[in-house]
Amino acid sequence: MQLASGDARRALTGLEAAGASALAGKEGDAIPIVTAEIVSVSVDRALLRYDKNGDQHYDVISAFIKSLRGSDPDAAIHYLARMIEAGEDPRFIARRLMVHAAEDVGMADPQALLIAVAAAEATQLVGLPEARIPLAEATIYIATAPKSNAVITAIDSAIADVKAGRFGLVPIHLRDGHYPGAKRLGHGKGYKYPHNEALGVSKQQYLPDELVDREYYQPVPRGHEREIADRLEKIRKITRGI
Repeated sequence: MQLASGDARRALTGLEAAGASALAGKEGDAIPIVTAEIVSVSVDRALLRYDKNGDQHYDVISAFIKSLRGSDPDAAIHYLARMIEAGEDPRFIARRLMVHAAEDVGMADPQALLIAVAAAEATQLVGLPEARIPLAEATIYIATAPKSNAVITAIDSAIADVKAGRFGLVPIHLRDGHYPGAKRLGHGKGYKYPHNEALGVSKQQYLPDELVDREYYQPVPRGHEREIADRLEKIRKITRGI
């Protein structure tokens, strides 16, 4: 009860784990003996286990995600270790890493998503315990990478506009002119091929008239997006004829 901090439920869980450990470690027909050392180790491990549908499951996952987002690799690795020791499906962990590489790092360091995907593939191929290594590598990379949520903000803003009915006809010069009768309708007429321009960018409207000045993607001044922001400013001036 002392090891379980007076919690009877924890004490029973620890006792069950100790009994299982003693049975697993017995030799031949010997009577399994639950020693103080087995109890101590088993209680520590048992307390890490959590119900996959319970509060601890969601609390640890939440802490893991927020540690990644908050750029704390030590905390992120701690919660990764807790999930692994608690028996969390490593494929679930890998999926969360992929999502947050795109959501919280994004274009500030596009390499983060590649590393997360590689970790997920490695997890599928080798399984635990070896999978803990690529999962840890991806965790540390994402936690220490520059952060930007500009990608998720861009797609969510665009989806919100579409759902709200804020969209219009595709500009006629962008429409497909290859199917029968398309040319007669003027589809594709006036389209400027960017590769024919010295800078590879042409003055041209791409959004529908109703959204002509909309800017969904707004890069942050961090990491790789700092360079993207400078380049995009120049590109938008050309395409919009500013």
